[in-house]
Amino acid sequence: MGAATAAYAVYALARPGHLTRALQAPSVQEPALDRLARTYGVRDLASTALLFTGDTGLVRAGMALRIAGDLGDCLILGTTTSDPAVRRKLVGTTLGWAALNAAAWFTDERGANS
Repeated sequence: MGAATAAYAVYALARPGHLTRALQAPSVQEPALDRLARTYGVRDLASTALLFTGDTGLVRAGMALRIAGDLGDCLILGTTTSDPAVRRKLVGTTLGWAALNAAAWFTDERGANS
């Protein structure tokens, strides 16, 4: 999940317009959404970097930050559109990432305690 999150972060930094397209937002909102996408990229790279430290406490903090970020994204992005289909896609994607990160954390913790 760390590698997948890092890959998304690089994508968000390189192609921030993906967020405007995903939200089906008007072009007037594109500059603000590009900044938001870049913010996601920086945030995701920073939290993912913690996963590769090898320090148990920092790894746990990185996972908690990832899940909190995904849940925050769900709340913020899920309220930015009045289109129910777009909202379902955004909520499903962000909750899906949160669930995958939680499952990865659970798996890591379980392996560490075995």
